[in-house]
Amino acid sequence: MELRVFWTDTARFLLEDIFNYYKNNASTEVARKQVSKIIDRTIQLEKNPRSGPLEPLLSERKFEYRYLIESNYKIIYWIEDNYIKIATVFDCRQNPDKLQQI
Repeated sequence: MELRVFWTDTARFLLEDIFNYYKNNASTEVARKQVSKIIDRTIQLEKNPRSGPLEPLLSERKFEYRYLIESNYKIIYWIEDNYIKIATVFDCRQNPDKLQQI
């Protein structure tokens, strides 16, 4: 059974931030490409929801968080019911302790 990918408000907000950063610091085209690559990376989850490894920094949480990597970004997600929920898109160039704030 295929699961559907659902982006949380937090993840969508961060994706918008990524877009705005690249738009302001590179170009709109670069921003679109970067965001598209992040979104496209999640498509594999519909057929292979557990394809990402477990996120060790969130192992103490209620849900089993997993992640995918795209460029400098870690796409953190969990599986609940018939959905894959994208929790956040984390820039790996940041302090990893910030990840625990999600």
